Amino acid sequence: MYKNNTLTMAKDKIAYVCSNCGQESAKWIGKCPNCKQWNTFKEIRIAADTGSQAAHHAATSVRGGMQSQKNQPLRLRDISANDEPRIDMHDEELNRVLGGGLVPGSIVLLGGEPGIGKSTLTLQTILRMPEKKILYVSGEESAHQLKMRAMRIEHQDNDNVMILCETSLETVFAHIKEVKPELLVVDSIQTISTEEVESSPGSLTQVRECASALLRFAKTSGIPVILIGHITKEGTLAGPKILEHIVDTVIQFEGDQHHLYRILRSIKNRFGSTSELGIYEMQQNGLRQVSNPSELLLTQDHDGLSGIAISSAIEGIRPFLVETQALVSTAAYGTPQRSATGFDQRRLNMLLAVLEKRVGFKLIQKDVFINIAGGLRVTDLAMDLSVIAAVLSSNVDTPIESGWCMAGEVGLSGEVRPVSRIEQRIAEAEKLGFSNFILPKYNLQGLNPKKYKIQLHPVRKVEEALRTLFG
Repeated sequence: MYKNNTLTMAKDKIAYVCSNCGQESAKWIGKCPNCKQWNTFKEIRIAADTGSQAAHHAATSVRGGMQSQKNQPLRLRDISANDEPRIDMHDEELNRVLGGGLVPGSIVLLGGEPGIGKSTLTLQTILRMPEKKILYVSGEESAHQLKMRAMRIEHQDNDNVMILCETSLETVFAHIKEVKPELLVVDSIQTISTEEVESSPGSLTQVRECASALLRFAKTSGIPVILIGHITKEGTLAGPKILEHIVDTVIQFEGDQHHLYRILRSIKNRFGSTSELGIYEMQQNGLRQVSNPSELLLTQDHDGLSGIAISSAIEGIRPFLVETQALVSTAAYGTPQRSATGFDQRRLNMLLAVLEKRVGFKLIQKDVFINIAGGLRVTDLAMDLSVIAAVLSSNVDTPIESGWCMAGEVGLSGEVRPVSRIEQRIAEAEKLGFSNFILPKYNLQGLNPKKYKIQLHPVRKVEEALRTLFG
């Protein structure tokens, strides 16, 4: 009897996973062969068939007892190329970042720093969806805390939102059978645990197995799942890297808690572009969508102030004007400082080298500080020209005249390289009342300057741009 029981018992498998990149190994390795990091392999137990039964029963119950059909091979020409139907989130910024809405059966991971507004964004979004039956699983807050938050954001009239405060995965699936939701929200994935794995909630094993079970449920039932996740001190999503491989979409909520603005950025998206950007403003009653960020990001009056340049940047499909601030001062200590907020530090060093080598301005004994106003982090290469202009303006303490805007990438030889979608950049500057626009000379090909009220100034080198600005 004991022998038969021993044979029928399911044994847990042991694997080793790199916590930095998600590389798997059958044995422990000191140095990861993929990311070259040391001592990152952690032992995880993979329970046999973990969570699959509970996920299957919950999905079958939600589908009304229908049995899943086996997949059959299909010819490529027989597969429909029509876009999958999307679920409207009643939030233009969130819909844009998701690629047009939430795809049925998809699993979305929303990450961000503590207190940045992840739960507030999710709660106010689902309360605006009265046509959907939604189950909100909270493992961090009580039902009373969620009610207080709903009252604060003044959205509490949705009777289709069900709140469940639970951390057991099996119990969550049992309630899914009863509620039969059309959307599932889990806040957060690090607090959920399954009984099949003997480790604490938030561990590599628990996060991996719970996410896999929820993925199986989403794909089997066609019900979308939104997971809220924590991030580490380095700014990456907590848990194994394989968590990002499991989900369909990874979006990150960014921003400085001392600023009003929050940015929703897509890191991975199987159903849309990863270059989209959503901007929110944190208010007392929740997060407000910012449909025209240019007007809010620009200081209303900076006449007579040196070190400020306006650039026309594009993130995703939307153009907006960004205020670049620079401060250049004599180094108080032996080693000059180079600091950038919202801009790539290494690119700043490169631009300063170009300014010194190609233009002839000596900044080797100067401290240089760059800041993108509003707490934004911009990755558009067209910001190069405004950074150089702001640095030079601060260095000579001469303000740039109001009404000037610019866009252009700067190369190592000091040339101003062309940028993409120049017409949208010019139109955005013209809409906000700017009178002069500096652009790369190559971008002038195919443009009709007569159709713009704004005056265009094409330049080929950095010296020409600075001569145009400062005379």
